[in-house]
Amino acid sequence: MRICFVGDSFVNGVGDPSCLGWTGRICVDAYQYKDEITYYNLGIRRETSADILKRWLAEVSCRLSPEYDSRLVFSFGVNDTTIERGKTRVSLLDSLNNTRQILTVALSRFPVLMIGPPPIADVEQNQRIGELSQQMRLICERVNIPYLDVFIPLKSSWVWMSEVENYDGAHPRLAGYAEWANLVKSWWAWQAWLK
Repeated sequence: MRICFVGDSFVNGVGDPSCLGWTGRICVDAYQYKDEITYYNLGIRRETSADILKRWLAEVSCRLSPEYDSRLVFSFGVNDTTIERGKTRVSLLDSLNNTRQILTVALSRFPVLMIGPPPIADVEQNQRIGELSQQMRLICERVNIPYLDVFIPLKSSWVWMSEVENYDGAHPRLAGYAEWANLVKSWWAWQAWLK
């Protein structure tokens, strides 16, 4: 199985001194179910849905092939909701259009999972992230892609929120990424891929 994880700094695992993030942790765990997994981390710091829309297909195309058991996992959105120069980096409408375009094309080529954006240590931005997460869920339901909402459980996680607050206001450390990884590992859609 070959899996590309496409997204932002949270996909990349920024802040985790083990350099595993949540993606590395779930792939380490997956080895008990699969003989071999080739995993590509395509997370880039500060990237928005607009940035990902421009690059994902070219990057994935040179790593995945229909002749192999190839899969895609997307996760992004926090950077879209960041305020710069008095407005969000990407409007909600554009974020949703970008998400729809990415997922529609991806699903025509490979099995796809979508994991929503996490909370950070900013109350106002979390309102925007929560709204984006809900709208992303609706898009995924329409195109029949499994969606995992990590915003709600991580927002209520003392481990996640305290690590985010005590690090850089956005990213956790080891224990926070382990919390995220546990959400994915127990998700029916991820488990179905491993059976």
